[in-house]
Amino acid sequence: MKAILCKEYGPADKLVIEEVASPEVKGHGVKIRVKAAGLNFPDTLIIENKYQLKPSLPFSPGGEMAGEVIAVGEKVTRFKPGDRVAGLTGYGAFAEEIVAPEQNLLPVPDAMPDEKAAAFSMVYGTSYYALKQRANIQPGETLLVLGASGGVGLATVELGKAMGAHVIAAASSAEKLAVAKAAGADDLINYTEEPLKEAVKKLTKSKGVDVIYDPVGGEFTEQALRAMAWNGRHLIIGFAAGDIPKIPANLTLLKGCSVVGVFWGSFTQREPQASAQNMMELMKLYAEGKIDPKISEVFEFEDYAKALGALTERRATGKVVLKVGT
Repeated sequence: MKAILCKEYGPADKLVIEEVASPEVKGHGVKIRVKAAGLNFPDTLIIENKYQLKPSLPFSPGGEMAGEVIAVGEKVTRFKPGDRVAGLTGYGAFAEEIVAPEQNLLPVPDAMPDEKAAAFSMVYGTSYYALKQRANIQPGETLLVLGASGGVGLATVELGKAMGAHVIAAASSAEKLAVAKAAGADDLINYTEEPLKEAVKKLTKSKGVDVIYDPVGGEFTEQALRAMAWNGRHLIIGFAAGDIPKIPANLTLLKGCSVVGVFWGSFTQREPQASAQNMMELMKLYAEGKIDPKISEVFEFEDYAKALGALTERRATGKVVLKVGT
């Protein structure tokens, strides 16, 4: 089988496609013929040895996929050959076949295309966990979404609306904000045209926002925190801007607010039952038409470098997907 391999750390153009042995399956493992792989920001970090998960070289990147079950281990109870599945792999999804733990997978409904199934688990799983378990967001609260046109950003806009929040989308261009508006955002902020704090104060009549969803980091973290309402929750998702901000601790005192870390991958391992319940609820929301993955672009297997470049250059509006098999 073919796999995209990281044999030395570096940018995407260091990756290579090679023939590798088909993986063996046993225990709670599920062997899958990969149809499509969803790309996420950690994929750009793991190949440069900048992510907390550090697989041994050589390895295939790709933390999310959708495909068809080929075989199952002797302890698997939920899936059988021929089933369509999607889920998390940590790494290894940029390959024609993969073995994933049963607990990391969910069944894919017949009506869901492979590309959307591959784009579903990580962004909606992360965002739902952030809003539900970490922020305990309530109907009528105001939610500010930074990087609102990216994969997790758009998922958060949709989920925020589904959970009854008033959603303010912030992004760096009119084009990106139009995508967020189409996803249901109530208000828009272009933070290249006006200071984020001032724009939020204007929209909220100086009250501030109750919840901030922050996958961006850099200078925008402090700006957003300064626009927080009393008892607000600032969700730290990631650092797409590149810089890990240093937050003035006095702001949390003055605002009576919380800065809350969101590590969804660890949550899925530490609280698998709660995670599985979340995914069931998300699939129900998809079936009801309240959420629907937006695909920015689908790339051919050989164009993996261009696909990863769409993330590193922050050009994607929605999820980037790599076509793996047929």
